[in-house]
Amino acid sequence: MLKKQRYPFILSGLSDEAGPSIDIQIQAHLELGWKEIEIRSLNGKPLYKIDNSTFKQVKSKLDNADFSITTVASCIGNWERPINMPFEQDLEELKILSERMHQLGTKYVRIMSYPNNGLSEDDWFKYVVERMHVLTEFAYSSNIVLLHENCSGWGGVSPQNTLHLLDIINNSALRLLFDIGNGIAYNYDAYEFLQKVYKYVDHVHVKDGLIQNQEVVYTLPGKGQSKVKKCLQFLLQNGYTGILSIEPHLHLIPHLKKNGKLNDLKESYINYGRHLETLLDTLSPIDGEVKILHE
Repeated sequence: MLKKQRYPFILSGLSDEAGPSIDIQIQAHLELGWKEIEIRSLNGKPLYKIDNSTFKQVKSKLDNADFSITTVASCIGNWERPINMPFEQDLEELKILSERMHQLGTKYVRIMSYPNNGLSEDDWFKYVVERMHVLTEFAYSSNIVLLHENCSGWGGVSPQNTLHLLDIINNSALRLLFDIGNGIAYNYDAYEFLQKVYKYVDHVHVKDGLIQNQEVVYTLPGKGQSKVKKCLQFLLQNGYTGILSIEPHLHLIPHLKKNGKLNDLKESYINYGRHLETLLDTLSPIDGEVKILHE
């Protein structure tokens, strides 16, 4: 039976927040009825670090579940790799991921643009641009696309930095991943940021949170201060028909080294996904249309 819904988005999620094993991650998405999945880590290891034998097993299980791979996450330019870390590890990771992405049938990989670590503003920018040119040229020749997230690094500081980086790199292999919840952690208004960069956004993470006792506390979508519903409505009105991928951060928060309790992860993840579906059904449809997307 067809399910009527008001939105044209396809739903996915960073599945390691449902549990460490690929079996749990697949099961959570099956229970949600989602056929897209976003791969970040498997049993605590990022995708590029798992051995070839394990990767083949993971791919087989994903194929058997008939899942599409939304995108894969990388460690390139993220909070663990500031600008003064050796660049060779990023290139090596991208080479491994590129090969695995082709096997998985996905073209998108998430990156960031290197937190500063003692350099002047000018030098930080200079080295970021040098690295991003090399990365995007490799991506272009490999027929994959880098998705820069509004998170750690020079390009995530502001929409102005994001747009300047895109303009300087000027390569179709560099697009944007917009995370609605990052504004809370990085002290900017996500809705204002989105309005300025949305033309370059190919992928969206749904996360929400609020400031409590001067700390970021993550919440269900629409229950925090990230203007999640306003951002989603904006995306709908401006023709975005891509992926919305949940990143709950209610238990597993990689950059804070919080792993959560195994028993909490899957149930919480599924609950988060269902809350997003409910929130999406409250969006105002465009021209009164109701999309029929899923069986």
